[in-house]
Amino acid sequence: MRRRRLLLPIVIPLVLLAIGTLGFRLIEGPEWTWLEAFYMATITLTTVGFMEVHPLSWAGRLFTSIFSLFGIFTLFYLATQIVRYVVSGEIRSGWGKRLMERQLATINDHLIICGFGRMGQQVAREFERRGLSYVVVDRDAMNWRQASRPAGLFVHGDATLDDVLKRAGVTRARSLMTVVSSDADNLYITMSARLLNPKLMIVARAEDPAADEKLRRAGANRVVSPYLIGGQRMAQAVLRPTVLEFIDLATRADRSWLQIEEIEVAPGSALAGKTLENCRLREQQINVIAIRGPGGEISATPSAKSVIEPGSILIVLGPRPALDELEKQTAPSPSSTPQES
Repeated sequence: MRRRRLLLPIVIPLVLLAIGTLGFRLIEGPEWTWLEAFYMATITLTTVGFMEVHPLSWAGRLFTSIFSLFGIFTLFYLATQIVRYVVSGEIRSGWGKRLMERQLATINDHLIICGFGRMGQQVAREFERRGLSYVVVDRDAMNWRQASRPAGLFVHGDATLDDVLKRAGVTRARSLMTVVSSDADNLYITMSARLLNPKLMIVARAEDPAADEKLRRAGANRVVSPYLIGGQRMAQAVLRPTVLEFIDLATRADRSWLQIEEIEVAPGSALAGKTLENCRLREQQINVIAIRGPGGEISATPSAKSVIEPGSILIVLGPRPALDELEKQTAPSPSSTPQES
C-alpha cells in the first residue's frame, strides 16, 4: 500500500503525458510529429504558456481545454497527497523502519526486553540511564510508539516465536529479560531463548510464586516476582528505612557521586593476583564490600590481605568516575591478550 502511494506521483503524470501526446497526434493528424505532440502535451500539462507548434483546429482547442483542466486538477490533487504523506510522517516512518531493520541485523552484545508494559518500560528507562543498547519485543506496537524510546530498537511480534527472537538478535545478545504478564508466555520465551543461545543470561518475571522453579528449570538464571519484591520493600521501609534509603541511593544511575557496582576481574588484568591492600582502592574512594570468587563463593567481609583471583567479581561502592576507572584496571591488559602470528 505504501509503495503504491509512492509510485502514483510518478506514474500518473507519465500517463497524462501519454494521453495528451496520443490525443494531439490523433486529432491534428499526421501533420504533427510524435515529438511535436509530446511537446504540446508537456507545455499544456505544465501550463508554461509557450507558443503552439501549429495552429490548432477547433477539435484540438477543445481537447486542449479539457486536457489542461483535467491535468491541473489531477496534479494539484497529487501534490496535496504528497504534502500530506510527508507531513503525516509516513515516509519518515518507512525510512525509520528500514534503518531499524539494518541496525537489528548488526547489533551485538545487547539486552532484549520481551514485553513492553509498565515493567518493561521501567527496565528500558534504567538501561537508557546507563547508556546500554537494548531491543524491545512486543506484540502491541502502540506500547512502543507511546513510550517513545529512541535509544532502543523495536521488534513487533510475538516473543514466543523463534523467528521473532532471532530478529531481535537473541543469538548475539548478552542478556534477555522476559517481563510479559503471563507466566506461560514467560516460560515459553525462556525455553526458546535458552535453546537459541545456551550462554544467554535470562531474567524472567513470575506472577505466581509457584512458577519460580519451572522458570529456572526452563533456563532462567534469575526469577523476579514483582509482588514478592514489592512486599519485601514495603516491609523494609518500616523495619530498616535507612538501609533501604541507602540501597536506593547507591543503585540509582543518576547519583554519580555514590553507586554500587559489580566488576569482574579478567585474567591478565592489572589487579589479578594482587591483594586489596596492594591495589590501594581506598585511595581511589572505592570500598570493596564483597568478593565473589571464581567458584561462586562469596566473601562478605574481605580483609586487606584478601587476594583478588582472576575471574572473581568485586562488589564495590564509590563515585561513578572512580568505578569507571576501576573497570579499566580490571580489564585484560594488551600484553596479556594473544597476538596473531
